[in-house]
Amino acid sequence: MSTVEEKKTRAAETERVRARVRLLVEITSRSQTYRRGLAAAASRLTPEEAAIMADLEQHGMQVPQLHDVLCGGHVLVDDPDLYDSWRFDKVSHERLSSHHRDIDKTRYPDIGMRGAVVREKLHGRTEHGTWVQLEKTPAAFGKKKMPSVNDLRHLVDYVMYRITRSNVGPWGLSRRTERHPMYLSPDLAVPESLPPTIEDSLAAALRSIEEQDDTTAVSSDLARWFPPPERAEPVKELGQLSGGSGRGLFGNSDVFVTETPSAVAARTLLRDDRRSA
Repeated sequence: MSTVEEKKTRAAETERVRARVRLLVEITSRSQTYRRGLAAAASRLTPEEAAIMADLEQHGMQVPQLHDVLCGGHVLVDDPDLYDSWRFDKVSHERLSSHHRDIDKTRYPDIGMRGAVVREKLHGRTEHGTWVQLEKTPAAFGKKKMPSVNDLRHLVDYVMYRITRSNVGPWGLSRRTERHPMYLSPDLAVPESLPPTIEDSLAAALRSIEEQDDTTAVSSDLARWFPPPERAEPVKELGQLSGGSGRGLFGNSDVFVTETPSAVAARTLLRDDRRSA
């Protein structure tokens, strides 16, 4: 593929994601409120911003969660590769922040990026993944000798956070702070060992639950002849989820019916009611 074709392909993909983000914003704005200007900002979504939004969606972000992301919610993603993927040439810059102080910031410095929608995107590493948060006001603490106007505005946002206990994002406030973050793609397959006494007690409880749930649609006498399969170690089956499981992009959304009622269906139902009367 030539360089020109690659550029066209990237441009087409960016436009696709940009249109998708605009649609998602429009959907959430029906039930959620934002600061003014978000729709216009979404039309100026940069390729880098589009890539971040697409990655969050790919890692399980649902439509209602998009509201918290745009309002500054603190997001944890169990994918360490995103740290480097979101470090873009020319537009990314190193930032100082107080988030996740247990991480070696010399090896994994926090990375900022400015954009029409994200305003100031800030992300960094966690022990097992990547964190990201959108901020209303860009800041550059530690990079200059004298504070700028944006730094002072950032301090005002911090005061607002202390008062409301909510992050101040580019398009609103979010209660998803670092102490109460949003989790995406949690790694549920990480094995965790249990003490023998607790494991034995848990196994006995699981077997008891299975015995109590051993019911069928037929008589109990017949059910005795078809017992469920015996599980040698029921504890080890906890938390094992198949790939792709979940409720999907709209799994946690409110459902609204905007179509007008069908006149044909209304007449049919009315006719059936009269016949049964």
